[in-house]
Amino acid sequence: MIYFSQLINQPVWDAFGHKVGKVKDILVNGTEENMPPLAALSLKNHIESADFVDMSQVATLWPSITLKVDQTKLKPFTPKGHELYLNERVMDQQIVDTEGKRLVRVNDLQIGRKGEAFLLTGVDASANGLFRRLGLESVNRAIARLFNKEDKTQVIPWETVASIEHDDPLRLSVSQSRLVQMPPADIAAILDDLDHHTSKALLQGFSDEQLADTLEEASTEVQLSVLSHLHPERAADILEKMDPDEAADLLGDMDDKSSEQLLNLMEDEDEEDVRQLLAYPEDTAGGIMTTEFARIPDNYTVEAALSYLRSNEDALKDEFMFYVYILDEKERLKGVISLRDLVTAPLGSPVSKWFDDDPVVVGPLVSQEETAYLVAKYDLMAIPVVDPETKKMLGIVTVDDALDTVLPTAWKKKLPRFAAR
Repeated sequence: MIYFSQLINQPVWDAFGHKVGKVKDILVNGTEENMPPLAALSLKNHIESADFVDMSQVATLWPSITLKVDQTKLKPFTPKGHELYLNERVMDQQIVDTEGKRLVRVNDLQIGRKGEAFLLTGVDASANGLFRRLGLESVNRAIARLFNKEDKTQVIPWETVASIEHDDPLRLSVSQSRLVQMPPADIAAILDDLDHHTSKALLQGFSDEQLADTLEEASTEVQLSVLSHLHPERAADILEKMDPDEAADLLGDMDDKSSEQLLNLMEDEDEEDVRQLLAYPEDTAGGIMTTEFARIPDNYTVEAALSYLRSNEDALKDEFMFYVYILDEKERLKGVISLRDLVTAPLGSPVSKWFDDDPVVVGPLVSQEETAYLVAKYDLMAIPVVDPETKKMLGIVTVDDALDTVLPTAWKKKLPRFAAR
């Protein structure tokens, strides 16, 4: 393999040994491809009319850069504007390794050859790449041997690289399509390390649902920064896609004017759910609960209950669904059944035969500490929140939200979510 650092500032010789100039930069086409082709060499100290050399006229790049033709027969190459300049726009830049799910700096670039074409194959973000550029690769190897460490160059394939340059619309579009395939928690971790201009540009191409999932995992600072740079109507759409408790937490961190504006732009049902959560102190069960949970009427058979859950909107919104809650016509809690028990029960039997009719519950004003204690004591994945006067079920507190009182927020974000998005 050839590395970019071995080519920069190196002389270019024509087919008869005449020096044409030195490599100033290399241009690449089709950066959305897995291995984009090199388009041209950009030269300095060159002969007249040799600003660029088309790669089709290059015979070798290593150990010397030689051309197939005499310098008098060079075909002119004129950049069309969409080419990527590797030295100017890629080297030393930060990029996202979407496979390794990390933000890295480009220390070098790997170039390969297939037939007559030269291709950009990957990014070297290792220390080896940096030492190679400084001409100290042998020193690095000696140090590695001295400390009995493996001297290894780790190249990130170009197909897993996502650019974070917010002033390069063409490449940014490709990067967004690669980024959205990453888990939201990993995207959020990367956003925490970026400035708000870059974050804003990267997220611009995300769908509302993708952006909502990412913001749920992001820090409060990133959440507020991203939403503040969106049009209010789109910001409201994003909040509607978020879990109600997450949306309420975010709105609670905003100033009253901004929070009220976004609430007024939300759909009535979503607005009502979030306002209900905002009405409770943030350190109570009501303040940390979510209003999205799977429910079924109390007079169903197991078969009817399963059919109902497959089509019911509330059930489809429930990303947790570890338990199913049985409610009467006045939405009073009658019992709880685990999804496992429901699935394994005989289809023709009534659900009432299988559910727990005396579940552990909390009131909306019960402290978060007491809620966490009950979740831990009874080994629950979620606990119902019930109005003590009307007995109406208001929502559930999931184990991750309950444990927020004893775990740092950064740790809480790393807790697993129990249903696939």
